[in-house]
Amino acid sequence: MKTIFITGTSSGLGKAAVRLFHNNGWKVIATMRDTTKASFDDMEHVTVLPLDIADPAQINAIVAQVIAAGEIDVVLNNAAYGAMGPLEGLSEEQLRKQVDTNLLGAIRITQAFVPHFRNKKSGLFVNITSIAGLVTFPFDSIYHAVKFGLEGFSEAMSYELAPWGISIKTVAPGFIRTAFASNIVHTPAAPYQDLMDRYMGVVTGMMDPNTSGSTPEEVAAVVYEAVTDGKKKVHYTAGADAKGMYERRLEVGPEASREEMGALFLGQ
Repeated sequence: MKTIFITGTSSGLGKAAVRLFHNNGWKVIATMRDTTKASFDDMEHVTVLPLDIADPAQINAIVAQVIAAGEIDVVLNNAAYGAMGPLEGLSEEQLRKQVDTNLLGAIRITQAFVPHFRNKKSGLFVNITSIAGLVTFPFDSIYHAVKFGLEGFSEAMSYELAPWGISIKTVAPGFIRTAFASNIVHTPAAPYQDLMDRYMGVVTGMMDPNTSGSTPEEVAAVVYEAVTDGKKKVHYTAGADAKGMYERRLEVGPEASREEMGALFLGQ
């Protein structure tokens, strides 16, 4: 029986991934900052552990604990945090939290597991990025920075670790019908208020949880495909919206894409 280690499993995609892998015969180590937020008591081979991926000491301790208990085959870096708004309005805490959670957290987890995978000459990391790591929108600059960074990190590491039979893949979803969107922190917009209002008017329609995007289960299915398909492919997109936006970006190029985004979101 193979074992997968997953971060950010209290809700959304992480929670759906726990259930999908469990139902397909995997052992799952489900980690989250607050272990009271989700229960997997009905699942025999799911172990829940507390983990804050912004805490390097806790990461090292938890990784050592799970390796001592048995081999890990796959690591799924899923935990995420969002704050949007003009760069001027972002606090130092918000900047650090985005980088710590969305980029450094995944890097720390990867670094902690590399020796284990290298010693056993196999292993797979799957990093959940975002369409925001492939296509840009206004007022999401830091989120784009960390998600583009995670895409680049993953591709570079896929070359670095290949000699030991270790793979790294990314899954870039579009909008997922979860509480993540409603939990995004909106920073003060002045003097960008008019532009921000227009932007949010478009985004609200795009992110309608009743009509747009993918369910967590649909994205989890793409993650499961990436883990089990045996392909050397590094980058996966998940959801019709993500695929459509990325294909359009590749078709028109960055400059034309910038003009399209300006016209769509800002009326420019």
